[in-house]
Amino acid sequence: MPHASVQLPHQPPSEGTLERWAYDYITCDSLRAKMEPGVPPTLRVQHVVPLRVEPPGRPKELQVSWDKYKAPRSAHALRSPEKRAHLLHTFWHHELQAAELLCWAVLAFPDTPPAFGRGLINICLDEIRHMSMYREQLRRLGFDVGSFPVRDWFWERAPAATTARQFLALMGLGFEAGNLDHSQRFEHLFMEAGDPACSHLMHVVGEEEVAHVAFAAHWFHELGATLDFAGWLAELPRPLSPMVMRGKPLARERRTRAGLDKRFLDELEAWQPVSPGG
Repeated sequence: MPHASVQLPHQPPSEGTLERWAYDYITCDSLRAKMEPGVPPTLRVQHVVPLRVEPPGRPKELQVSWDKYKAPRSAHALRSPEKRAHLLHTFWHHELQAAELLCWAVLAFPDTPPAFGRGLINICLDEIRHMSMYREQLRRLGFDVGSFPVRDWFWERAPAATTARQFLALMGLGFEAGNLDHSQRFEHLFMEAGDPACSHLMHVVGEEEVAHVAFAAHWFHELGATLDFAGWLAELPRPLSPMVMRGKPLARERRTRAGLDKRFLDELEAWQPVSPGG
């Protein structure tokens, strides 16, 4: 079912702290607050008890649905302004969920180094900036946030992470790394469809995601995991698999710049799910 109203049994973090900013971002139900949350405080008072804040607040403009959305697979399909807008709206919502879940990780894993939490919030601010960029293109096409239903697909999966390493495997080395592939593919498709503005947007977002994946690769290692394909697969919360975290083709150059070596990429590209009888 779509998320119900937020009901939180725990005490919010102290006012004026980075944790409270993160908490308020997750739980707020104002579109303006989601798009313009203000500058986060520098003060971080690490709490002792993990706060696993869910579900997120949802602005009234958003219609949350369980319906599956299939992205257009060809430039021909993207010649329709409505289909381009629907795709951009989906990407906008991906950025929103990523921003919220980065805040979620700050609260869920209080035993991580302060630099880890600050880094998560810095990436969150990038995602929020991307949301504004997507909205600008939506409006250019004659639509806006709320014009299409959304599905909280990331939220249905990310809270399964019980450790910071699992979260990094899922979000940074999983979903965001996959976006290196998807953004590159849609950059080309938008250009073929005759929309250079959307193509440029996908290029900018894809390039900026490289640093996000690099952050995840760095901290995955720093927190004690092995940064190879087997090490990543071991930390990926079940039942998720690499199948939903890679595009075709892989953006190998971008992934390499993010810190993933050739062997990792070869194994990722070759991976296939094991059949029930295998």
